[in-house]
Amino acid sequence: MKRTRYDDVCEELVNSPRRWLVTGVAGFIGSALLERLLDLGQSVVGVDNFLTGHKRNLEDVLAINPDERLQFRFIEGDLRDPAVAREACKDVDIVLHEAALGSVPRSIKDPIASHAHNVDAFLNVLWAAKEAGVGRLVYASSSSVYGDHPGLPKHEDRIGKPLSPYAATKRVDEIYAQMFHEVYGQQLIGLRYFNVFGRRQDPDGPYAAVIPRWIACLAEGKPCVMFGDGSNSRDFCYVDNVVQANLLAATVPDPAVTGTVYNCGCNGRTDLKQLFAMIRDNLAKLLPEVAGAEPVYEAPRAGDVAHSQAAIDKISAALGYVPSHMVDEGMAETVAWFADRLRRS
Repeated sequence: MKRTRYDDVCEELVNSPRRWLVTGVAGFIGSALLERLLDLGQSVVGVDNFLTGHKRNLEDVLAINPDERLQFRFIEGDLRDPAVAREACKDVDIVLHEAALGSVPRSIKDPIASHAHNVDAFLNVLWAAKEAGVGRLVYASSSSVYGDHPGLPKHEDRIGKPLSPYAATKRVDEIYAQMFHEVYGQQLIGLRYFNVFGRRQDPDGPYAAVIPRWIACLAEGKPCVMFGDGSNSRDFCYVDNVVQANLLAATVPDPAVTGTVYNCGCNGRTDLKQLFAMIRDNLAKLLPEVAGAEPVYEAPRAGDVAHSQAAIDKISAALGYVPSHMVDEGMAETVAWFADRLRRS
């Protein structure tokens, strides 16, 4: 395979380790970042309030190579508290800000909580990072900011009206980051994630993401609920692609490519019917009894966009991003990971 900038970055980090802060480190994306950073011999500070993250995610990562525990310091705290943000940002070179209260339906039910966790906490981290002299901050935005803009694929400079409080919080974060970049000269990069999935994604609770929820339902013989007629489509992006994007954004040497946002996806589209079949067929290799399963259809949900697809020419040109996993490869790994966990439980 052709060598990529990501290969070079990983080699460089092994040779010149840095000190990183990962917020939301017990979440599924945060724990994937922790896993990769420790694997590369980095020193990591992690913060989480366990509102949506889980201690089991940290335990899972730290069990992979127990010797790496010495390179990790954990702070249990809530970033809505400025003192927690200040403590977390102390003496770190790079911040990867993943902490957020996700889910469009949850934000519609409780917009105040979404604002507090997604905007107030982010502002605390921005200010703490500035005061601590952090060199680079990469933060998680969302494809939800495209709102009602009909164009496909989605290009960073063309967005519509937000369709949910969650989308509004992520757009506000981008505006704050742009302002901090211009007023304070901070090196900030936002990554608009498109439907991330993978190992350690939470299958439980009313706001669980569709992929782990369907895997769990199929394995347990429960119905898989599909909202709408199954024609809604998404750019499903495997978590290892997101890890790559974060490390590329954190280390790109040219400051001129900071102060902006980049899509993080695969420039593909999978509709929900195709997604269901992909999950079922992968799981049927391990659990043959699920081979004939069909979804149960329910009314569409408020705030959901119909279609989503990431244009990735900007992130590829500026950061050297090349997705390592398309949806089918990522799904095979994800289903195998969850099936292994189900066997052990």
